Amino acid sequence: MLKNDRWIIEQAKTGMIEPFESSLVREIELPDKKFRKVLSYGSSSYGYDIRLSPKQFLIFRHIPGTVVDPKKFNPDNLESVPLHHDENGDYFIIPAHSYGLGIALEKLIVPPNITIICLGKSTYARCSIILNATPAEACWRGNLTLELSNSSSADCRVYANEGIAQLLFFEGEPCDVTYEDRLGKYQDQPHQVVLPRV
Repeated sequence: MLKNDRWIIEQAKTGMIEPFESSLVREIELPDKKFRKVLSYGSSSYGYDIRLSPKQFLIFRHIPGTVVDPKKFNPDNLESVPLHHDENGDYFIIPAHSYGLGIALEKLIVPPNITIICLGKSTYARCSIILNATPAEACWRGNLTLELSNSSSADCRVYANEGIAQLLFFEGEPCDVTYEDRLGKYQDQPHQVVLPRV
């Protein structure tokens, strides 16, 4: 069963999502008392829109002859990109036809009978940014590493501290072995990009 806003708000009170916004935020107040529109984040009807953290964003460098191997991942294939700022907010740039790794601002603690699916926001999809659909299984904890692809021939912005993806919460029958029980390799992800592990 897909869980609704009432359930999400109740679970957030027990620490499932931190920090948490109980309603959908579409604009923020600036220090000069003006307001700026943002890519929405917070609780929605049947989901929760998480934000991209400003802490770290890595993109794949083009190194001729290099093959990326998930079993022997070379961190030298990634480079950090700077956080930019203008009147529209803080942002990273994903170059054309490139791929980047960011972090969710929110920390999650998944209940034992829930699996979360993370899907890209439609506003970004319309700008050619594709977010890999990622599950967070029963009893997983941490900050999600977000995998973003720019499929266009133009550089694209992704805004930090604003909505980047929506989480959907699915309740299932209790499982015999949770992610925590099987000592999942991505358990307790810190607030930084976590590279492939085997």
